[in-house]
Amino acid sequence: MPPSTPTVSAYDLALLALRPSLAELPGPANDTVGDFLHRTLRPVLKMQNELLLMAVADFVRDHHIPLATASPTDRERRLDELLTRNVKLRYTVIGLITGLFTSGETTFYRRQRAELNRRILELATRRAQDQADRLVGMLTEAI
Repeated sequence: MPPSTPTVSAYDLALLALRPSLAELPGPANDTVGDFLHRTLRPVLKMQNELLLMAVADFVRDHHIPLATASPTDRERRLDELLTRNVKLRYTVIGLITGLFTSGETTFYRRQRAELNRRILELATRRAQDQADRLVGMLTEAI
């Protein structure tokens, strides 16, 4: 009897259909953290980019962090500190990303939670730093 292949729910298919397509990776999918990073985390972070920036901007605004007047180097440092030290913001960002995992991806995430959280936060920090000017613009926009 052949091994049963896991069924993919309609919910999982809908989540996958929402994700932006990135350049295809060569070779078959493996169950490695690196593979998960490229096949899952990067597309989900790209899809959630606007919400990620809004969450960071709201946090900066609510906590009166002077990001708009900071130099580019200081902005980068402050964003790094925010996303590595502030537990509330860290878990908000992690939730924005993990909430869009399929059931199979969630199972893999649960087995590799510590490493994947670290990678999610690294990628989110880099995105916020690379778009710091846009983030500052969001601070001045009306809510």
